[in-house]
Amino acid sequence: MTGSTTYWCEHAQLPTKVHRGVRLTVVDGRFTEIATDTTPRRDDVRLRGIALPGFANAHSHAFHRMLRGRTHADGGNFWTWREQMYAVASRLDPDTYFALARGVFAEMVASGFTVVGEFHYLHHGPDGRPYDDPNAMGAALIAAAREAGIRLTLLDTCYLSGGLYAEGHQPLDEVQIRFSDGSVAAWAERVDALQDTDIARIGAAAHSVRALTRDQLIEFARVVGDRPVHAHVSEQIAENIATEMVYGRTPVAHLDEVGLLRDGFTAVHATHLTDADVDLMGRAGAGACFCPTTERDLADGIGRARDLADAGATLSLGSDQHAVIDPFEEVRGLEMHERLTTNERGRFGLGELLDVATLSGYRALGWEGGRLAVGSLADFVTIRTDSRRTSGAAPGQILFAATGLDVLDVVVHGRRVVAEGVHSLGHVDDLVAEAIAVVRSAS
Repeated sequence: MTGSTTYWCEHAQLPTKVHRGVRLTVVDGRFTEIATDTTPRRDDVRLRGIALPGFANAHSHAFHRMLRGRTHADGGNFWTWREQMYAVASRLDPDTYFALARGVFAEMVASGFTVVGEFHYLHHGPDGRPYDDPNAMGAALIAAAREAGIRLTLLDTCYLSGGLYAEGHQPLDEVQIRFSDGSVAAWAERVDALQDTDIARIGAAAHSVRALTRDQLIEFARVVGDRPVHAHVSEQIAENIATEMVYGRTPVAHLDEVGLLRDGFTAVHATHLTDADVDLMGRAGAGACFCPTTERDLADGIGRARDLADAGATLSLGSDQHAVIDPFEEVRGLEMHERLTTNERGRFGLGELLDVATLSGYRALGWEGGRLAVGSLADFVTIRTDSRRTSGAAPGQILFAATGLDVLDVVVHGRRVVAEGVHSLGHVDDLVAEAIAVVRSAS
């Protein structure tokens, strides 16, 4: 985007407090001026409700959206859920992946997310052979994000082993083989061919301590450079037990020993941590991405969010498997889970919660956004204050009342992607339904 646009907002949540009559001036995708207590001008784009910084979805697996409402028969657990996830993965190619991701990303935008970190390990063909373009699947995600109007960090994932048990790392199974490049060096060579754009960044991920050996993690830590780095960490108790048996330490301590636990590293889930783990993460300046709706859907447990924040770790949020796509549900889940485990309210202040949902997520994904402030990326949303959910709520407490259905407008890089609840691509319900139909009909 080039040129200047001014948006006039009835209310806006600025870094200090909610203000009335806020004019946001955008030039080349960034805020260049913010004025308060103004009246609308003829050339302003007028926006109803309250403007908030755009929400960050710091952990996503777009293709898991296929499993919503299909994994609850007979209870099930994480491992039976994973078998269904593998079945979905086997049906995806660059075309179906693009169609599905486009619909899922549009659903995110309509719900208020303006940036997503896509934890991407579905790299090659079903037999493990690369496509003619080795990055065809990543390119499909980047193209889908651009069409859906969401900012993307592609967390290209290194995945080399099939699991970790007491006897050590396991070989890849017939589904996992398409996730792997065979070595860290081959992974790095493929990823180096990907390029940052105005709305897409290339990050990195180690799938987990289960998916790379110690030596591979050390090599991975050497080659990732200054990219944002994410990894699944201590999501399952079984992972902790296996890592202790093989390496004699917890997953967090193991990641610290190989050189990955640092500023710029995000541990996804970080559910089952010891006191020493919490201290290590805080002292390292690492981040933790909580996915409350997924962690409760899979019965994974409740992580130590307040303890981690107090230790100095930075928190962010993700929707992970997309049992729910709603930033308000995720941010409320963070606070409500704390309330359930402590019998105390207000474990996080309103300002803290908003920062976790916006600013911290942007930083975890390598972007300078998540604030309504001069110099920040011009990504923001407006929330209606007159729905049956939000009527009567104090503007500064809208996080505790609204849902994604209350999102009126979404602006990304200064461009209005959603206007009065309507996405630029059309009806999001139809887009999602069509995308799911495409995958289900694939052979």
